[in-house]
Amino acid sequence: MRIPRVYIDTSVVGGCFDHEFSPWSNGLVRDFEEGRLLPVVSEVVAAELELAPMAVKAKWDEILHLDPAFLEVTAEVTALTASYAEHGALPPKCGNDMLHIALATVADIDVLVSWNFKHIVRLDKIRVFNAVNLELGYKQLQIYSPREVTSYGRP
Repeated sequence: MRIPRVYIDTSVVGGCFDHEFSPWSNGLVRDFEEGRLLPVVSEVVAAELELAPMAVKAKWDEILHLDPAFLEVTAEVTALTASYAEHGALPPKCGNDMLHIALATVADIDVLVSWNFKHIVRLDKIRVFNAVNLELGYKQLQIYSPREVTSYGRP
């Protein structure tokens, strides 16, 4: 059986230290450690975490030691991000959020996980992202919070 590739955005790493989200963010990391899921990260996540608190940076280092797939922004990713913006998926100031979606889409990732309920894990936004994806010949991207993806966490 193929192991699902899971793109994590910055909120998932920070969520490891948030009382509300830590059971599932840490559970997701445990799924990566145990080989149930394959972690995928990006240069966008790395850049966003440069100013993070030391504990979050340490968790990021822990994730990097799991040898995740590391995605880079390409011309194709930039073009897809621009298409999301043209279709009104998110305001221009949310460029990194659209980059996360485009990176995962172009790389044909199985699922993107995020705690960003305002711009990413939100049905109306997911519909716009996936409509653009289909219009441009990409498959639909599955988008969930870590709570729906991890094997661990509170019941």
